[in-house]
Amino acid sequence: MRRNIKTTEAIFPMPVLMIATYNEDGSIDVMNAAWGTMLSRNHVILNLTETHKTVKNIKERKAFTVSIADSKHVVEADYFGVVSGNNTPNKFENSGLTTTKSQNVDAPVINEFPICFECEFIEYQDGEYGCGVIGKVINVTVDESVMNGENVDIELVNAIAFDPYTHGYYKVTERVGNAFKDGLQLKK
Repeated sequence: MRRNIKTTEAIFPMPVLMIATYNEDGSIDVMNAAWGTMLSRNHVILNLTETHKTVKNIKERKAFTVSIADSKHVVEADYFGVVSGNNTPNKFENSGLTTTKSQNVDAPVINEFPICFECEFIEYQDGEYGCGVIGKVINVTVDESVMNGENVDIELVNAIAFDPYTHGYYKVTERVGNAFKDGLQLKK
């Protein structure tokens, strides 16, 4: 038997993405965004409203980075979601994390998160069904500690996912299948 529930924003897992920009004074701004994904092979889309300090910075600087949050830094990742850069100018400093300036775009790379997409701002969509920020991925950096040879090892990344049903974070670690291969068993 199935039950109806009240929530509609319940796709699980939702990524936990750290969106980083520079403020007008050059200081660091970071926000936690669960509503983001790949739009195409080299474009990201972030469903963010223009009220976010981060969106204002993205539009001004024409750049941002997207880091995948990991289980080692769940406290910092959550902090970036519960405190607004509009009200707490030293938000990033309070986290104790560090950054390096991207060599490819005018945005910071958060050193502690294992995977970072360096993005060029393309456009902001704000219609009734507008999607928010669209960016072109210019470069991806990965900490060597999560590499297995030439490949990223997701089990080493320990990425976290957001659970919209109970507002929990879950570690994404165990491989359970092979894409584009396992389903071939059913092909007749």
